[in-house]
Amino acid sequence: MKLAKRNMKKSLILASAFLALVLITLLDARLDTLMANMYQAKSLRYVPNEAFGYNEKLEYKVGYKFITAGTGFFHIQPNPVYKNGRECYDVRFEVKSLKSLEMLYKVRDRYRTILDVAGIFPWEFEQMIREGSYKRDAKAVFDQINNTATVKGQTYKTPEYVHDIVSAFFYVRTMDLSSMKNGHIFYLQNFFKDTTYTLGVKIHRRETIEVDAGKFKCIVIEPLVSSGGLFKSEGNIYIWVTDDDRKIPVRVATRILIGMVGADLTKYSGTRGPINAKIK
Repeated sequence: MKLAKRNMKKSLILASAFLALVLITLLDARLDTLMANMYQAKSLRYVPNEAFGYNEKLEYKVGYKFITAGTGFFHIQPNPVYKNGRECYDVRFEVKSLKSLEMLYKVRDRYRTILDVAGIFPWEFEQMIREGSYKRDAKAVFDQINNTATVKGQTYKTPEYVHDIVSAFFYVRTMDLSSMKNGHIFYLQNFFKDTTYTLGVKIHRRETIEVDAGKFKCIVIEPLVSSGGLFKSEGNIYIWVTDDDRKIPVRVATRILIGMVGADLTKYSGTRGPINAKIK
């Protein structure tokens, strides 16, 4: 009799635990559905994109004048992630110095952006900067329905479809830069730390350049960054993007603490289509 009671008690405990697990699962699913419905209730923008897609990887060598000092890459992860019921790209950007040169100046910079596939706007942004003795970490969570950004528990109002510095660049890649004249400037809204900045992008010129990855016809653009850039910049930043539908960055040049630094494309894979601007 005692054994039967103990078995019945165990059965009741197991049944209760199973029921609790089922209820928690259903509640979580219900919460996910409610969140997804809330974000679907607002008609979020759609941005046509032929520039990039899953598993695009762009690799660079980073140098000071004729010295290769480090490497870097942009990589859109091969699988989607989901935020608020929406499909997103998981975009990673990293730069690191060569180990042989770290006694002179060590760099370990990492960025991550969760980028909405349909609307090309960010849901989350993370930054970890390590340049010599300089350090900076940042994370922002964006609510693109209520137009806010949350940083360290503080919430700030933002404009509609505000960007971080990485998402802004990927959004620019979707634009028809080839139709813009030299000298033309357009503007985006870029959030960093606790403030929204107006981010201007200037079309400078057309130029053909040759790097390890090949020879490309390019459009030279300049992000007019006031804060929160891809480097702790002391001067202008110039980007050479292919003059075609992909607009992959072939070269980046800027000034950091120890002088001019440049990043040249060494190889690429997983592009959304052919690089028609490549000459050889």
